[in-house]
Amino acid sequence: MDPVIVVGAGPVGLTLALALARQDVPAVVLDEGPGKDEVRPARTVVLREDTAALLERLTGVALGDHGVRWAGWRSVRRKQVIGEIAFDEGDPAAPLHIAQHVLTTALRAAIAEEPRVKIAVDSRLDSIEQERSGVAAHTRGPQGIWWRGSYLVGCDGPRSTVRKLQDIRFPGRTAVERHAVAALRVELPLEGRALLHRMPPWRSSGPSAGEVTARPLPDGVWRLDWLLPPGKELVTPEIVVARIRETLTGWTGESTPAYDLLDTGVHTVHHRLARRWRAGRVFVAGDAAHLLGALGTQGLDEGLRDADNLAWKLATAWHNGPHEALLNSYQTERRAAVAARLRAADQVLPVLRGSGGLRHYVPGAARGHDALLTDGHLGRGPVGRPGSYADSPLAPRQLEGEITVETPVGAPVADVRVTAEDGSFVQLRDRMGRGALLVVLIAPGTGVWDRKHWMSAGVMPRLAAAVTALPHRAELLVAETYPGAPAHSVLLVRPDGHLVTALSGVRPADLYAAAEATLGGAVKEEEREKKEAEAGSGAR
Repeated sequence: MDPVIVVGAGPVGLTLALALARQDVPAVVLDEGPGKDEVRPARTVVLREDTAALLERLTGVALGDHGVRWAGWRSVRRKQVIGEIAFDEGDPAAPLHIAQHVLTTALRAAIAEEPRVKIAVDSRLDSIEQERSGVAAHTRGPQGIWWRGSYLVGCDGPRSTVRKLQDIRFPGRTAVERHAVAALRVELPLEGRALLHRMPPWRSSGPSAGEVTARPLPDGVWRLDWLLPPGKELVTPEIVVARIRETLTGWTGESTPAYDLLDTGVHTVHHRLARRWRAGRVFVAGDAAHLLGALGTQGLDEGLRDADNLAWKLATAWHNGPHEALLNSYQTERRAAVAARLRAADQVLPVLRGSGGLRHYVPGAARGHDALLTDGHLGRGPVGRPGSYADSPLAPRQLEGEITVETPVGAPVADVRVTAEDGSFVQLRDRMGRGALLVVLIAPGTGVWDRKHWMSAGVMPRLAAAVTALPHRAELLVAETYPGAPAHSVLLVRPDGHLVTALSGVRPADLYAAAEATLGGAVKEEEREKKEAEAGSGAR
């Protein structure tokens, strides 16, 4: 079968290609550039716990060694500290700040060792043709040839050629926010903590500086962002240098400390959402499908979640034949998740950025505004947290044995330690992204017993038979505990780490129905009868 064609070699496209390869699906990445990324210290990304874990799993690189996990977060208004959060060393919940070129270099290095992925450089897409059995893409330039694929995914950014060729509308708002950006090496009294400073007491000689953030990078480098007023005023180098000097002086309380200016730029935030994310065998993901980033949120996070969501569905279709309900669920789930964040940001923006309004007469409004901004920067609350797929068309309905745990159905599962089938102890997240469903038994005490004893005791033989009978490849894992889950409960987890259901005990019929729903609907009747017969034989 033909490979999946990925258009675009940014972080999302490279992540998708690697995620497909890890599920034994070949991919071709069409890179319109020369295969190297420009080193821009001021172009950085902040990764949350789930997206950082995804990239570390795919690349095998400890990204914390190449970026900085924040030691904490501080929110200041004028001269008053409004809020402060500390993160323990090694806490995976601490946001990870890393230069984008470092990230793409790690992805490219992993792809270089992956025989299932080919990167075609200097390959600019100019046409797409779809057929019933596949898709063809034509590139111009030195690699001006036709590429044949099973599916095609446009990860080619805000000006996506794929989106335009498929005539997909991309409505939204332009220039929601603008920021002047600088990366500089300097010693600041922040001790590795990120800072949000609203309404700083110093005066600016240029456009009003109502908000500035500082985020640490390795080797004493900091990225500083100044919120610019609405409009299109030119941000000159002189204005940026003036901002740097007055900000550093304001934070250190003395004359401007010595600093080394590495890079500058202007970052403009747009809010847009594609009308469709699928057109036959063609999909869009990342900035080609959505743009967001106001109030400290990170658009790349959502692009990486797109790749994680789509990879296992494409892999399932590639190996087993297309299932329209499963493939359609990519658009339904991911578009709804991003739309919810955009709606939340659009509702908050007039309050936070407008002049006057609620801040003048609602007690505690300023503190509430800072809390909303903190949520955006830390990936929490309606503005910042990862999306949940509770209303997904893949969600099972009316399971008799379903119970409630701390993780809501459709949300990412907690990363607990589990015992794999070979007896090794691993983290649950380490088993994700392999294309298999994960079945987790909560069995206190099993950690102190050798696997050969508990695999043949209690509910394990019946559960193992039920897992074997599922309509999709599944891996059986055992956890001593899981937040809110009673002993002997069973969790079913999707390949991308979202909870399908939690069941009270071993219930083969419920487990099968939930797995079937996760694949987009019923499997063939003869397959069902065969699987159920195998399950019954195994249970005896």
